[in-house]
Amino acid sequence: MSLRIRPLAAGDEADWRRLWKAYLAFYETEVSEDIYQTYFQRLLGDDPQDFSGLIAELDGRPVGLAHFLFHRHGWTIENACYLQDLYADPDVRGQGVGRALIEAVYAAADAAGAPSVYWLTQEFNGTARRLYDRVAVLTPFIKYKRP
Repeated sequence: MSLRIRPLAAGDEADWRRLWKAYLAFYETEVSEDIYQTYFQRLLGDDPQDFSGLIAELDGRPVGLAHFLFHRHGWTIENACYLQDLYADPDVRGQGVGRALIEAVYAAADAAGAPSVYWLTQEFNGTARRLYDRVAVLTPFIKYKRP
């Protein structure tokens, strides 16, 4: 088994779309075609305030993705890194894909001088939470959002 994590590239759109669509379906949501197109272009852009994307390949086959963003934080001088989306195909879970994607985001944050990396998940996402409990620290924060 050969696992490779690499930056998202323009030729990845079909695989990226398949993976991100599955990620969104897991969270029981859909987005418009405009969102797919805009987000993919932002992931490929060079604006430092936009998201970056990674693709996980297992034996050359795209099987996972991660999207992350650097932003300012009021309590630190350095930027923070927000890992917004993390997904691995169900048939490859437990094979190190999610961990490798998180570690690649950690490495990108280190290279950018952003010591804080954080993300959210839903309480019911037990499979992912078992991984997160091994690679991160659970915080006591509860998320609220505008209705």
